[in-house]
Amino acid sequence: MTGRDAVGAAADDRLARAALARVAEPGDELVGRWLGELGPGETWRAVREDRRLPGASADRWAGLRLRAERAAPERDLVAIARLGGRFVCPGDREWPRQLDDLGATRPVGLWVRGPCSLRFVALRSVALVGSRACTEYGAHVAGELGVALAERGWTVVSGAAFGVDGAAHRGSLAVGGATVGVLACGVDVSYPAGHRELLGRIAERGLLVAELAPGEHPTRSRFVLRNRVIAALTRGTVVVEAARRSGALVTARHAGRLGRHLMAVPGPVTSGLSAGAHRLIREQATLVASAAEVIELVGDMGELAGEEPGPAVPRDLLAPQAARVLDALPGAGSAGVAEVARGACTSPEAATARLCELRTLGFVERVGDRWQLCR
Repeated sequence: MTGRDAVGAAADDRLARAALARVAEPGDELVGRWLGELGPGETWRAVREDRRLPGASADRWAGLRLRAERAAPERDLVAIARLGGRFVCPGDREWPRQLDDLGATRPVGLWVRGPCSLRFVALRSVALVGSRACTEYGAHVAGELGVALAERGWTVVSGAAFGVDGAAHRGSLAVGGATVGVLACGVDVSYPAGHRELLGRIAERGLLVAELAPGEHPTRSRFVLRNRVIAALTRGTVVVEAARRSGALVTARHAGRLGRHLMAVPGPVTSGLSAGAHRLIREQATLVASAAEVIELVGDMGELAGEEPGPAVPRDLLAPQAARVLDALPGAGSAGVAEVARGACTSPEAATARLCELRTLGFVERVGDRWQLCR
């Protein structure tokens, strides 16, 4: 095959994938097997020419044929170009190869809108997911994680929904970070409508990504299927807040099956919106409470979370011998040097020296020949 022929074949495959992205539902395993065995060009020709492929029932094939009649891949490619976007296919330089872990359910292609390279920003990315009807606690935690991850050069990936998703995206954008919204509709559809402004900001400074062609609207099943892309695209998934039947748990299950790091943030045991996250922690997720702990799991070797300092009080800074002498003094009343020395298991001379030191520091006072704690 000459270079010109190869370019032509690649263009034909891109058109075929664009058409199949309009025809097949996201994650269609049967279509994925056809693509692996026959290639996109032959698969699209078979659908267009009504040559039923193995595994498809008569009803299923009829449904694909009905959709194929209205497919116009050239028009869709022009539409995405007008939005300043592109259609990214497996094998392209921008294609994130970790999506290949999805096997036959790998996206046919991805419609991408935004200035960043999808492959590049996905190299160091974390999914933050959770309840749409989150509490103030959940929104606060998601926003703080989004800020801290972005400040350390990590891409925040989420579903651009209300609640935890929106808070995570806003946190990343607030500090100029790259964030990726994986949608269950076309990248030109503002869903939810209340996030129109947020979606515009993500498209300007990050990326909007969808398996569905421009103009397509979301359905319940498409939300569920979208979650596998979020899980596969990232190094790990953090469930910030989730009830027992939250869609975020679907993303978590995909992350676990794909061998990605699975993390969850604990919440109040009295909150039903923490029940799903707590169950994950009991069964398989790692408990995390900060971006540093997330990065320790998903980052490179040596990216360790620092020791969290405990609350310090002045007596924590005392030398061990001085601390023992201080502990030997009674909580109420006073004691002589011999009594203090016996309690601290030291000599009277050493006890006297430490008591003088403690008096200078304001811990004790002398009353005649006896010593007591300062009030």
